[in-house]
Amino acid sequence: MQTTTVKAFGTPSPEADLAPISINRRAVLPKDVEIDILYCGVCHSDLHTARNDWGGSVYPAVPGHEIVGKVTAVGSDVTKFKVGDLAAVGCIVDSCRTCNSCKQDLEQYCLNGFTGTYNGQDLHLGGQTFGGYSEKVVVDEHYVLSVPQNLDLAAVAPLLCAGVTTWSPLKHWNVKEGSKVAVIGLGGLGHMAIKLAKGLGADVTLFSRTPDKAEDAKALGADHVVISTDKAQMKAVAGQFDLIIDTVPYDHDVNPYVSTLNISGTLVLVGYLGALENMLNTVPMILGRKSVAGSVIGGIAETQEMLDFCGEKGIVSEIEIIKMQDINTAYQRMLKSDVRYRFVIDMASLKNS
Repeated sequence: MQTTTVKAFGTPSPEADLAPISINRRAVLPKDVEIDILYCGVCHSDLHTARNDWGGSVYPAVPGHEIVGKVTAVGSDVTKFKVGDLAAVGCIVDSCRTCNSCKQDLEQYCLNGFTGTYNGQDLHLGGQTFGGYSEKVVVDEHYVLSVPQNLDLAAVAPLLCAGVTTWSPLKHWNVKEGSKVAVIGLGGLGHMAIKLAKGLGADVTLFSRTPDKAEDAKALGADHVVISTDKAQMKAVAGQFDLIIDTVPYDHDVNPYVSTLNISGTLVLVGYLGALENMLNTVPMILGRKSVAGSVIGGIAETQEMLDFCGEKGIVSEIEIIKMQDINTAYQRMLKSDVRYRFVIDMASLKNS
């Protein structure tokens, strides 16, 4: 298969910094869309993959799955896009398309395993897939998304992961006008959960361990802030919430939050992967038909629905734009939670280097 060599930023090992490398992109196939990448968001998953925190990383690793750009070529059978269109790619670039999950537009739960935008199995060139820290990407049109033209393109990028990761549970658990939603943690995911829940008409509360984020949360759309370390405040909201979106990325005790769920309410984990050391107390769950669940990213149709909704409501992420050459510093700042609330790479810095 013919390929094109493009500039990228990647790492050859878990210990090495990201640096300039060259990668190959396939020639455009009949159903393919080629996208010139203008902006790429920086996700915690990028850092975890680069450092092999979850195991299974394949090197060289080129992260990036919050991709926004402009279409530069389309295959002969492409019907959804034309050259010059704005387009986006999220966390998925392929799936089996035949299993029950894929047939329900739930590619994120593909029973045969979806192909990730990076560190997945490249079904065309062999080896691993390379992500958006690069000049361009070639993706089957089924997995390419249309971008509303009225939104700030750079601020759209994090919607492709942080946005849909919080949108998916909001829609699955039927959040609507008047729903009572709480969000645990105010970071890249948490700030999007607040904006999207508010956009859907919910009454939104932020749970925070300290009061220092209260002003920010309310500026983002939160109606209330509850300090989770204050027993009186937690008692005051017992039995209130229809849905709690837990965005905390590390092991923590969820039991205090379960008690704040309404009858038949659900706490959904979207930020943490792994075992919880504190066992769940089943008493409030059984006595109130309450649930603790999990959710990951979203399917392609769901992601497009979210982008269209954001276009209608004028919702984008809060971002700080960086140059590609500053990615290692950005990773260090992410580890210190020193970003409000998402880094986005201006990919012109790579192309012009």
